[in-house]
Amino acid sequence: MFGSSNSHGANAYAKVGIETGVISASPHKLIIMLYDGAITSLTNATQFMKDNDIPAKGHSISKAIAIIETGLRASLDKKAGGDIAASLDALYEYMSNRLLQANLNNQPEGLIEVQNLLRDLKFSWEAIAPVTNQMSAEVPPPPIDPLAPRSATLFKA
Repeated sequence: MFGSSNSHGANAYAKVGIETGVISASPHKLIIMLYDGAITSLTNATQFMKDNDIPAKGHSISKAIAIIETGLRASLDKKAGGDIAASLDALYEYMSNRLLQANLNNQPEGLIEVQNLLRDLKFSWEAIAPVTNQMSAEVPPPPIDPLAPRSATLFKA
């Protein structure tokens, strides 16, 4: 009774959550989300490779490559970023090529290598988070109790 429609509902709910996160995210957080997406895709691809699920493996690896190329690599500002941006560009190109080779040759070690590189970059990116983001993350806003009594505002006539 709840089999496929429940799964579809859960997927739709997750998609809305991700879209809402993207809309409200800072540029810094968006890069972290891209790293997370690529890492998750490679985790899935590694499992699909072990299960010999060729179509799913190819889809997951293609998704990771797309995130690297059209998300991470395309967001580099080579003029402002100088040598760091150029180095990252070369590293992202290496990652994409490595994933292509790993896919063609069924090499899980290639997937794991790129996944580890992405994790290292993600941790480094998190370490340079803007101070305002760190402070707002440390002090959450007080919870609002919708059932709590509210003070009345009285006006004199």
